[in-house]
Amino acid sequence: MTTFSYLARNRLGQTRRGRLEAPNRDSLVALLRKEGWQLVECQSAAPRRFGRRISKAEIAYMTTELAVLVDTGISLAAALATLADQADNPALAQLLHTLRADVEGGQDFSAALAQHPRYFSPTYVSLIKASEKTGTLGEMLEQLAQHMSSELENRRKVLAAMAYPAVMLGLAVVVTIFLLTYVMPKFQPLFDRQGSRLPRMTLVMLGVSQSLIHYWWAWLVTAAAAILGLWYSRRIPAGRRVWDRLLIDAPVVGSLTRKVVLSRSLRTLALMVRSGVPILDGLKLAAEVAGNVYFRQLWLHVADNVMQGNRICDALRQSPLVPKMLVQMIASAEETGKLDYVLRRICQHYDREVDLAIKTTTSLVEPILITVMGVVVGGIAMALLLPIFSLSRPGH
Repeated sequence: MTTFSYLARNRLGQTRRGRLEAPNRDSLVALLRKEGWQLVECQSAAPRRFGRRISKAEIAYMTTELAVLVDTGISLAAALATLADQADNPALAQLLHTLRADVEGGQDFSAALAQHPRYFSPTYVSLIKASEKTGTLGEMLEQLAQHMSSELENRRKVLAAMAYPAVMLGLAVVVTIFLLTYVMPKFQPLFDRQGSRLPRMTLVMLGVSQSLIHYWWAWLVTAAAAILGLWYSRRIPAGRRVWDRLLIDAPVVGSLTRKVVLSRSLRTLALMVRSGVPILDGLKLAAEVAGNVYFRQLWLHVADNVMQGNRICDALRQSPLVPKMLVQMIASAEETGKLDYVLRRICQHYDREVDLAIKTTTSLVEPILITVMGVVVGGIAMALLLPIFSLSRPGH
């Protein structure tokens, strides 16, 4: 039995979320139908032992191993059972056992994967479905593993590039709090004995220092509320549009964001075209993996134009989000019928562009953060020293 987390809808349009145990997805559908509910989506609620989850890297590695086993002639069910027995992650082992049971129960592998959208993307499921029609499951699994590895590598590069600025920013915050809550109060008795009017900068810093010391809880609540507000704004459509627009238009990181999003979408589209998936399905999946509202709308717009008989390059040419060079390359590919080859070359080009953009962005962000940190620390230092300079003047 597998525990499924599901979303269902009844005839009145009401929705319900819950969990049910069933042997497979078909049994879950039957159970819900008896209660008057129609299944909308579901996924297996694999048990998490010791808080472990299934990472994308584990899915990629599992895909590589599965490709090797299938290519050696082992049946799919036996290969899944072997991987489940060897898995170190209990949640991954449970997922593989569930997939094996579904396959042995007569389901297509793609249908079994579709029941677990948390771990297998629509791209993954579509490519497996295409390979089932052509009998190239092993080859397709290998291509998927390479595709996922490339995506994970790009993600690691971006995270690694942002790690240093994040550490610098955190250090700046810690130093500022230390100066305001520990160093500044040490000078308070000196300023009180001075008697004369303090500079405005010093008064402001003293006020901030006292508020941090006596009302630290209010600062924590405000910070938590700000973080929660930013997190929530990413979950609502209006907030997501604002964030995505800021990310692609930002002076420093905007260029990097555009290249990363384009690289992700083009790599998916190239894989779809190479695997024989219809171009419309490929464009829709490129929109799903974009990760940006505006690029998602762009690819859906391209799909609509292609459906009407237009070329991909004609739709892309209308958007300011796509470089002219990219449009020209796709136009040449469509004229020569080498879209698969050209898309792969474009992906390789954008991988290099992403690497260069990461290095450029890091080299620009670093001096900016150092400057900001210097201004903040220098401002606090000036607030401390100005009254002392005033006190040392003749006549004071």
